Amino acid sequence: MSSRLFGTDGIRGLANRHPMTGEIAMAVGRAAAHVLQQRVTHRKPGRRAKIVVGKDTRISGYMIEQAMASGICSMGADAILLGPLPTPGVAFVTQSMRADAGVMISASHNPYHDNGIKLFSADGYKLPDDVENEIERLITSNQLDSLRPIEDSIGRAKRIEDAIGRYIVFLKSLFPSDLDLSGMRIVLDCANGAGYKVAPLVFEELGAEVIRLGVNPNGTNINDKCGALYPDNVAEATLQYRADIGVSLDGDGDRCILSDEKGDIVDGDQIIGLCALQMAQENRLKKNTVVTTPMSNYGLELTLKNKGISMVRAQVGDRYVVDEMRKSGYNLGGEQSGHIVFLDSSTTGDGIVAGLRVLEAMLRAK
Repeated sequence: MSSRLFGTDGIRGLANRHPMTGEIAMAVGRAAAHVLQQRVTHRKPGRRAKIVVGKDTRISGYMIEQAMASGICSMGADAILLGPLPTPGVAFVTQSMRADAGVMISASHNPYHDNGIKLFSADGYKLPDDVENEIERLITSNQLDSLRPIEDSIGRAKRIEDAIGRYIVFLKSLFPSDLDLSGMRIVLDCANGAGYKVAPLVFEELGAEVIRLGVNPNGTNINDKCGALYPDNVAEATLQYRADIGVSLDGDGDRCILSDEKGDIVDGDQIIGLCALQMAQENRLKKNTVVTTPMSNYGLELTLKNKGISMVRAQVGDRYVVDEMRKSGYNLGGEQSGHIVFLDSSTTGDGIVAGLRVLEAMLRAK
């Protein structure tokens, strides 16, 4: 326990080995619940803290989810279990339910044998470092052992069944009401991950014909030669089915890589460039600036510069991209890997939103 648990993107590791064990998950749940309950009690005495818990499709998610819920309840807070939902969906539900925090159990694009824990604040953004530090301090001390609530002060856990529906309605609301996807054929690879239910329904309900790939998770096939890490699959299928576009998500649904109708792969830099030009043309790109990282291609910077758009580079990691966007008032940023953040509509990278924004730009440009 001497090494730091939280990295730049929460806790991550081999499932059922330190630090991704049921014991650590329970300890994180206890510490987070205590910190949040103290804040809630200070503002509104007598109210329980509410913590939303989502996950992707890894087999170890059951173990981590139950341990996390147990830790939350043991410190007098309530756990709201969402089941499989993309990371940005958990951030959205945390906000919309006015919960005090959100938890996403996922190792993103890693193989199934890994898992991770990400924590969100009530506003849907990643938990601030000072709160993570306090949680970690409590985990490594014995302070909570003497603070266990008893009797009716113990928390409750409940599972809500309509989280997917709530998120679908929200995503569809982001697509302009004067446009639809009628007549478009989309190949969609969900990586057998958290977006396997949500993503196809969003595009279909907006009118598209969807060719579904990677929508049969079995607990061990998440990111297994599919999804955003293997965009050639969608590129080939786009040609095979004569589709207009191919969309690849990763295991937790927060990144997106595309294929055009010719089977050419369109990475995160190209998506950022396409959307930046469209948003600037419509006067929707705040301060005519986008945020990327040192990994982004210099060609993107030149292309944007030629159109009068500035590019700011943050540290590698979507967390740092979002931090720079919030600090400076920008609304578009992302990484070459496909984490694209549209801060006007989402607090974190969202692969489905990125796909919808590109489709909107295609339709506007005919």
